[in-house]
Amino acid sequence: MPVNSIFGVFAKSPIKPIQMHVDKVAACSALLIPFLQASIKADWIEAEKIRKQISTLEKEADELKKELRMTLPKGIFMPISRIDLIELVNRQDRIANTVKDIAGRMYGRELQIPNELLPTFIPFVQRCIDSVNQAKKAVNELDELLETGFRGREVTFVTKMITELSSIEDDTDSLQIQQRRLLFSIEKQHDPIDIIFLYQILEWIGQLADHAELIGTQLELILVRS
Repeated sequence: MPVNSIFGVFAKSPIKPIQMHVDKVAACSALLIPFLQASIKADWIEAEKIRKQISTLEKEADELKKELRMTLPKGIFMPISRIDLIELVNRQDRIANTVKDIAGRMYGRELQIPNELLPTFIPFVQRCIDSVNQAKKAVNELDELLETGFRGREVTFVTKMITELSSIEDDTDSLQIQQRRLLFSIEKQHDPIDIIFLYQILEWIGQLADHAELIGTQLELILVRS
C-alpha cells in the first residue's frame, strides 16, 4: 500500500491501519494449520505453496508496519500515545515473523511431526492460533474504544476479551508441556538432529500465544493510560 494511501486511511481513522495489520497477521497464522497438514502428509509441493503464501503475508504485514512508523503523526491528537501504538504493532508483527520461521524451518529440513505426537499436536497449534484470533478481536475494538472515550461498557467488554486471551494462553502452556513430554518419551527412537529442531518448533508455536498475550498486555496499558 502506498504511503499516501496510508495517509488517507489515517484521515478516516488513526486506528484503522493497525487493525489492517493485525488482520494480515491473523491471516498469516491461519495458514499454519494447512501447512502442517501438508507436511504431515510429506506433501512438500503443497507445503512449499503454502509457505510462499505465508511469506507473502509476512512481507505485506512488514510493509504495513514500516509505513505505520513513517506516517503515524507525532502530534496526533488522541488519547493513545504514538509510542504505545507503535509498540502494539511491533507485538503484532512478531506473530507473522514467527509463523514464517516455523514454515521455513520445517520446509527447509522436510521436518515431519512424529506420529506419536499427532493426536494432540494439531489441537495444540489450533489453540495457539485461537490466541492470535482473540488478540485480533481485541485490537479490532480499538476504534469503538476511541468513540466511547475509553469509558463505559466497551472498556468492560475489551477487558473481558483480554482476560479470555490470558486464559487461552494458559491452555497453550499446558498443551505445550504435554507435547514436550511426549517428544521426550520418544526422542531416542528418532534422528537426534530432527528432535532438536522439533523442540525448537514446539517452542516457536508456543510463542505465537505468548506474543498474542503480550498484545493483550499492551492493550491493558493503553486502557490504563487513556
